[in-house]
Amino acid sequence: MYSFMGGGLFCAGVGNILLIVSTATDYWMQYRQSSNYMHQGLWRYCMPGKCFPHNDSIAHLDATRALMILSLLACFIGIIIGIMAFIHYSSFDRFDKTFAAGILFFISCFLVFLAMAVYTGVTINYYGKRYGNWRFSWSYIIGWVSVVLTFFSGIFYLCAYRMHECPRSTNSH
Repeated sequence: MYSFMGGGLFCAGVGNILLIVSTATDYWMQYRQSSNYMHQGLWRYCMPGKCFPHNDSIAHLDATRALMILSLLACFIGIIIGIMAFIHYSSFDRFDKTFAAGILFFISCFLVFLAMAVYTGVTINYYGKRYGNWRFSWSYIIGWVSVVLTFFSGIFYLCAYRMHECPRSTNSH
């Protein structure tokens, strides 16, 4: 049980760090315009030597930002509850912390998956039709890696919950 919880905490910790890095950095997409490479993130776009905030309220960026921040919060709260379960913190005895942490990690996974899907769909439809020389960049890729890590965190914690709730009976027949 503790190995599952430890694996879940490790994946959640790394996944949360990657979520922070992905959300905060400006390399979600790179494109070439008038022989210069430019890049953009959720908060600003950058030309060679200078970055500018997104001034327009672009719906898909707003949705992606909100979903990424909610995912960060769910993962962070899941980590705190997961640590409490790991060290047997006795407050909230009727509240199964292992199960709650697993569910929070799945919620975080779902939210970041939605954020990545919104960004992907709109970017491909918009930039794919207008520009020929663009690509997703490392911040975007880190976002997808965090989807996988938060998913496995939920799996590990739900496996730990199942092991704790349903111990194998040792029948000596």
